[in-house]
Amino acid sequence: MSCRISIIIPTRNESATIAATLAPLRERDVLEVIVVDGGSADETRAVAGPLADRVIESLAGRARQMNAGAAVARGEILLFLHADTLVPPGFAAAIVAACESGIGGRFDVALAAKGWRFRIIETAINLRSRSTGLFTGDQGLFIRAEVFRELGGYPDQPLLEDLALARAMKRRGRVVALRERLRTSPRRWQRHGTLRTIALMWWIRALYAAGVPATRLTRLYPDAR
Repeated sequence: MSCRISIIIPTRNESATIAATLAPLRERDVLEVIVVDGGSADETRAVAGPLADRVIESLAGRARQMNAGAAVARGEILLFLHADTLVPPGFAAAIVAACESGIGGRFDVALAAKGWRFRIIETAINLRSRSTGLFTGDQGLFIRAEVFRELGGYPDQPLLEDLALARAMKRRGRVVALRERLRTSPRRWQRHGTLRTIALMWWIRALYAAGVPATRLTRLYPDAR
């Protein structure tokens, strides 16, 4: 498969993390890196500018920002990456190989913090993802561009848009679970408390699975935007 990858990174006030995220992305098979800013009040755009191929602006909201990036992307594969996440060496080749046999997929994840609590959390995330075939944006969702467009992109909702797309991908075709690990920030667990965050996310997912609209669930999740 002679495809090349467009990497799309939604940002909002990520000047402290975006340079480290962008630095290791230049690998063979990476066509372009697109940063989509949702109205940052800090220096995110200025920091990202020299390190990305394009920095564009969009209405705030991760789903809207990622869809805006996908709309201008030229690659045959799209990789959606969080602004506080570091890719492993060889990530691009792993994505290309995965898309030769599937429609897309995701990585395993490691949390960038010491302590047994974070080892348990990351292990649980990876095991849950493998057992259910579902995943979230922390795990670096990648997908063939034509399939992304066929599925209508991310649903325009303020929360769990990544889980919704993962479900659509699972119905559409083979989704590959890569064992290479992205290294992502544990800041949401640190900010709101480990046990509280875990319990809250399980509760929100249960309500969502039961049919509660994502627009209502934002009242429960302090980091929704």
